[in-house]
Amino acid sequence: MRALALALVFSAAAMSQTAPVSGKRYPRLAIRNAIVVDGNGTPASGPHDIIIENHRIAAVVALDPVAVNRGARRLPADVEIEARGKYVLPGLINAHAHIQDERDGIPQPLEYEFKTWLACGITTVRDVGSDLAKTLDLRAKSAAGEIVAPRIFVYPMFGRAGGASVAANPKNADEARASVRQVKQMGADGIKLIQVRRDVMEAIEDEAHKLNLPIAHHAGVEEVTAWDDIRFGTRSIEHWYGIPDAAIPDGVQNFPASYNYNDESDRFRYAGRLWREADPEKLQEVLAAMVKANVAWVPTFDIYEASRDLQRAQNQPWFHEYLHPALAEYFRPNPRNHGSYFLHWTSNDEVFWKENYRIWMAAVRDFERLGGLVGVGDDAGFIYQLYGFGLLRELELHEEAGFHPIKVIQHATGNNARILGMEGQLGGVRAGYLADLIVVNGNPLDDIKVLYPSTEGAGIEWTIKDGIAYHAPTLAADVRDIVKKARDSKAAPDVSAK
Repeated sequence: MRALALALVFSAAAMSQTAPVSGKRYPRLAIRNAIVVDGNGTPASGPHDIIIENHRIAAVVALDPVAVNRGARRLPADVEIEARGKYVLPGLINAHAHIQDERDGIPQPLEYEFKTWLACGITTVRDVGSDLAKTLDLRAKSAAGEIVAPRIFVYPMFGRAGGASVAANPKNADEARASVRQVKQMGADGIKLIQVRRDVMEAIEDEAHKLNLPIAHHAGVEEVTAWDDIRFGTRSIEHWYGIPDAAIPDGVQNFPASYNYNDESDRFRYAGRLWREADPEKLQEVLAAMVKANVAWVPTFDIYEASRDLQRAQNQPWFHEYLHPALAEYFRPNPRNHGSYFLHWTSNDEVFWKENYRIWMAAVRDFERLGGLVGVGDDAGFIYQLYGFGLLRELELHEEAGFHPIKVIQHATGNNARILGMEGQLGGVRAGYLADLIVVNGNPLDDIKVLYPSTEGAGIEWTIKDGIAYHAPTLAADVRDIVKKARDSKAAPDVSAK
């Protein structure tokens, strides 16, 4: 029987020895001899040959090393990637991203953001707040292979901080329902809520469910909490506001009399004191109710990390070559820019935030232990987090939170696919799935840091999105060149008036 199986697996056709050209999709691409980490939480296995036909995975073939060493012929392909000693994972999914072509009015090229994402292995982003019409156009161009970009899911923002290019701040239930219908007609994939009243939230969620638009909710200090997400059927809670608040015994955090939520120094300082005020027993009730209601959690640990260690955040090693000057300027403390709140940040604030992280991470662990769905997003473009790099740092923080690296990869792949409603299409290395994969020089289960772009041979070698093979080091070099040119241009004297 074993010989018969091998006869079925191995073809008489000669194997190709041609490597792919970066940025091209082929009728038939093979990844040879790969160790595979699927996105379902199971251990690595291999070696495998992965056959991609156009934009889908056609076959994942377990190899018999003895037969291969004896010269057994394999399924043929037009081009191939040799992955002996390398790991293949599903393409990473960023469930909390923002597509940004400027920062505080300073232009920032989309190519910079898109290529950085791809160089870091991100093949899909869920955009949760940008210019809706522009982003819908970018989604179409990405799907058609007209631009070098991840696949895009578009969730326009609704609420007092919204910007959906429609009625972003509906004032009543009727207006809310009309706005939901409008974004559905425009082609939105879902909706992101931020700073909404309970009556407006209920109307948006009800109308969105009728139209099959999932909801991502970024709660703030407001009248709604996770109990409302549980009752109304939110798909995912973003960050963490709304969860500890729901477990505070008297329902109100112990704010000082001078507190002003719209002052971001106040907001983020006292956010660092919130988890300690949640009652542990009540918190377990909230988490269990979220699990029962199928409310997922995308914690974005990375985006608040500067609050517990500002010096580290300001001196991340990749800033040297990859930080665009528009983004660098936006990061400087400035009350005009969201997230740039470090005008007077103290060691005392960092101590509170370190405790905040310990309790928060334990809550996310408990949530998954109870059966909850944990996803991964980075919210980069704010608070010293760089596109792509922020998501990889988020993976490290999930490991710090106590999750096994296999589960961390699952959070960023299979779990995020479920949050997007794309299970069976994305987030796995299986026949029939869309061909979103990464080929890694190194073992990310041993060291997640091998996923970071590198000029020393480690890192992601190939990012395959929708069957298009991108050479990740080439993308990273392009990003470094974009940054260098922007810095050189900024440093050059203005001679236009001479």
